This record gives sequence, structure tokens and C-alpha cells, in this order.
Amino acid sequence: MAPRIAIVQGHPDPIGSHFCHALADAYAEGAAAAGHQVDRIDVAAMDIPFAQSRADLEGPPPEAIARAQAVLTHATHIVLVFPIWNGGMPARLVAFLEHTFRKAFVFPDSPAGARLGFAAYFTQRKALTGKSARVVVTMQMPAWLYRWFFRPHLHRNPLKVSGVSPVRESLVGTVERLSVTRRDAWLARMRALGREAR
Repeated sequence: MAPRIAIVQGHPDPIGSHFCHALADAYAEGAAAAGHQVDRIDVAAMDIPFAQSRADLEGPPPEAIARAQAVLTHATHIVLVFPIWNGGMPARLVAFLEHTFRKAFVFPDSPAGARLGFAAYFTQRKALTGKSARVVVTMQMPAWLYRWFFRPHLHRNPLKVSGVSPVRESLVGTVERLSVTRRDAWLARMRALGREAR
């Protein structure tokens, strides 16, 4: 069966002219050229409410989130692309992840309304087990500084908790100062990863 790839564009600017968009497009081009099916989720185009209480994350998800959950469920590989803002993910992407990876989705066999503790991670079936992922992150700081000082685990946690493994990273540092040669090299790398569905 050919890989089915879900690309989540997490840049919150709907204009779509940032390097995050170019990287996601390059990955999609490589994947399509290799005959892989590509589904895209554009977080900036979604109407996502901010969760303000536990109750906001219980019950049926918003329609846009339910569609995204269906795309992720049918994918064999997930690509998450976003920029670092103030050392973390943009708020709209955080809202998307909170709603998408709600307990009822991550642990589909859990009874409705059940309070699941830490043990659920080891004992419950997880929704996205058997899928792999790549997280592509752009930032103004050097990538090594982000990797070693900021310890970027928050964007991996929803994926890993839901059973995704392995979760690989591509960190694009000093993005606003990249030369044309470096930008082209990153785009070529994304096309190659898309062809490999990796």
C-alpha cells in the first residue's frame, strides 16, 4: 500500500508566503512525485476555539477538528510544520493540538467521561499507533541553541502520546538569514524526504 501522508501546516499566517509554506510544499511535491497520497491540513484556515476549561476538551470536537482527526487517522505518516515564536509554538497551533489530541481521540477505547491517569499511556490502545511523523520547525535562533537549550519536546508529546513512532525532526535555524543556496538545499531535502515518506 502506498504511503498516505498528512501534512499539517502550523504557520498561523493565512497569507501563506513564509518559508514554512515553501518547506511543506516541497515535501508535498516530492511525495506526490513518488506516487504517495497527500492530504493537507492548514491550521491558519481553521476556526479553532481556545480551550478554557477541561469541559472544552470533552464531548464532540468542533467540525474542523473532527475532519483533521479523520485525516490523521487515515495517514501512515504525519508531517507537522511550524515556526517558533517566542521560544514556542504559535497559539493557534497549540489550540489545534489541544483540540485534536483530546483524550477521546488519543485513547479511542476509553469509556466516555472516564478519568484516565498516567497508566493509560501504557495500557490503553492509542489512536495513531503504527504511524510515523516528521516535525519541521523554522526559527530565528540557531537550531543547536533551540535543540540544547529550549529542549523542544512539547511539539512531540501529542504525537508520541497518541502512539506515533518514530517522530523525527528537521530544525531550520536562522531562517531569516538563510542564503539562497541554503534555502534551496532545505527545499531539496524536503522533496527527498517527501519521496521517501520519511
